[in-house]
Amino acid sequence: MSGIVIIGAGECGTRAAFALREAGYSGTIILVGAEPHLPYERPPLSKPMDGAVRMKPICTDDALAAAGIDYRRGVSAATLDVAAATVILSDGRPLTYEKLLLATGARPRKLACPGAERALDFRTHADAEAIFANVRAGVSAAIIGAGLIGMELASVLRGRDVAVSIIEAAPKPLGRAVPPRFAEGLHARHVSEGVSFHLDRGVVAIDDGGVLLADGSRVQAQLVVSAIGVVPEISLAQQAGLATGNGILTDACLRTSAADIFAAGDCAAVSQPGGGHVRFESWRNARDQAATAARNMLGAAEPFAAIPWFWSDQYDLGLQVVGLPQPFHRSIVRSSGDKEIAFYLEDGRLVAAAGLGVGSAAAKDIKLAEMLVAAGVTPDPAALADPDANLKMLLKSVRAA
Repeated sequence: MSGIVIIGAGECGTRAAFALREAGYSGTIILVGAEPHLPYERPPLSKPMDGAVRMKPICTDDALAAAGIDYRRGVSAATLDVAAATVILSDGRPLTYEKLLLATGARPRKLACPGAERALDFRTHADAEAIFANVRAGVSAAIIGAGLIGMELASVLRGRDVAVSIIEAAPKPLGRAVPPRFAEGLHARHVSEGVSFHLDRGVVAIDDGGVLLADGSRVQAQLVVSAIGVVPEISLAQQAGLATGNGILTDACLRTSAADIFAAGDCAAVSQPGGGHVRFESWRNARDQAATAARNMLGAAEPFAAIPWFWSDQYDLGLQVVGLPQPFHRSIVRSSGDKEIAFYLEDGRLVAAAGLGVGSAAAKDIKLAEMLVAAGVTPDPAALADPDANLKMLLKSVRAA
């Protein structure tokens, strides 16, 4: 029975299945997920409660049944035949499709050193259970990678009285996605919490005693976690002859090089107005692209144009970034007691913002900044810097105009 097949039952694939129903699609929807669980959200994995890893389902069995979504759990797509419009699952069953959505996500980047298999990944619920099963007061942990995932995990482990060392090949932590002023602030907070940093150091080997570094030093650790980023899961698309690069290449509407196949979420590299393709890795991007892909599979021609946004919780601090801050942007900083907001201007136009504060102190300002970015405003820099200037009033004046 042909219909719509979705490969990948993470945030993107699952949301797309429900979005198809919300858009009025009444045909067959088959959702294929490699894990044995109901679809679940990944962000809570790094935040165990009462010592247990949290499983926060995206939906229930009843919700899937009520929506008429045929969820095939515990299987993956083994091969894709574009000419025959057929997917062969890992259990040998064939699925034909009218439209196909590849929401295959990403997989952890692997270390390439002797003993790499001793390092635990941190991507799935099973990964989180393997890590936290080894966590108790007095244990020493080495986290390889000072990106958001590694730093978030370090904050959780310190809260459980685990001695934490972070090893990073770059000279600074959080260098890829976080604006420097906020990366420095989070780095300083980790140091004050007792985290030991080994920066600008390569990993030579991992053994029973811990991690051997390129400068000859050793980081003693009973638990080693690899958090060196992810790579898009594109093997199925490559095997089928679809265009790929740093992800499955799509046009602005999330259509791949095959007319009836779309891609969305962490695996998709989306064509940009200025040229090239960009792949976005975030929880909200997965949701936004799911909705756009669903509408376009049903005949719309809607370019994906959502503004990038992500957040990170470390200790009692909340970081939020909207847009894509760049080094060449003019930055305007607004400070108040429990938060700091940076606005980023390009040719006078507000294009991005970031905030760091206690708890959710920065959240309201970043939400307003996101709406201002979407409106394409050219604000007065002095007003942006003034903590008493009301962003909500600025937004109202823009809308009135």
